[in-house]
Amino acid sequence: MKYLLLLFTLPFLSATECGKKKEKPAAGDPVAEQPVRTDSVPVCVRKILDSAAKDIPPVLPQQVDEYEYNGDKVYLFTMPCCDFFNPVYDEQCKQLCAPSGGFSGRGDGKCPDFGEKAKKLRLVWKKEAP
Repeated sequence: MKYLLLLFTLPFLSATECGKKKEKPAAGDPVAEQPVRTDSVPVCVRKILDSAAKDIPPVLPQQVDEYEYNGDKVYLFTMPCCDFFNPVYDEQCKQLCAPSGGFSGRGDGKCPDFGEKAKKLRLVWKKEAP
């Protein structure tokens, strides 16, 4: 009988914490001063990826890499097939050029020195395997 009574009261005791509001940490509290973790994909890149995902059919790049090119941070979108240009965007989402891809494989010709001058910094995003 004791165990049956305990079995019925335990859920009620644990449910009493559900409706209570939690207090915000006080200023100076080390937990309160930690930065909130955000998505590591830059806003501009996320905007382009979200837009591409809405296309019918969606044409998403295989990956996006961050480069330093002519003193600026840029993003190279490597497309899934050879007939697509591989565009390079600046941090304001402006397309600068396409150093590779297209029918010829040589891009649009607007940044022929990208291969020599660009320095890869990191992988920003990669398409998940189906």
